[in-house]
Amino acid sequence: MNVDCLIEETRWHAVDLDALAVKAAAGVAARLQLPADLEISLLACNDARIAELNADFRGKPKPTNVLSWPSEERGARTAGDMPMLPQAGDDPEIGDIAIAFETCAREADEGGKALDVHVTHLLVHGCLHLLGFDHERDEDAALMEGLETEILGKMGIADPYSDHH
Repeated sequence: MNVDCLIEETRWHAVDLDALAVKAAAGVAARLQLPADLEISLLACNDARIAELNADFRGKPKPTNVLSWPSEERGARTAGDMPMLPQAGDDPEIGDIAIAFETCAREADEGGKALDVHVTHLLVHGCLHLLGFDHERDEDAALMEGLETEILGKMGIADPYSDHH
């Protein structure tokens, strides 16, 4: 999977975001056996910028950690089913992700996690959203969290949900 990273917020240079994004996308692609040519655009911004985007697209004028805009609706109709994953020959652009520095740094600090570990989790999470996974229904949340945990585990990152359950 190819990630086009636009760094608007210079504090992102503290972590090698390009490398983290490539690692996260590759982990998702390998687990789901996706075509190699898929493309994601990643905006590395600050809380002010993501608050604008959150207001514009979700009607929530406040910062959040990560937002994603899938290029098409791929979600499963039946709760807990796999989404309609992109196949070879489909449009390779699967969507856009925005990630906010201050919120990610605060969450990592509050959770006692290294920033690069937390950001890798959020990038895996965002990639899965682009592919049609979500956490609106309990069955879908269980599928998505399970995949995140498995993908991160293969990268040597502990289950991000273990302290929630």
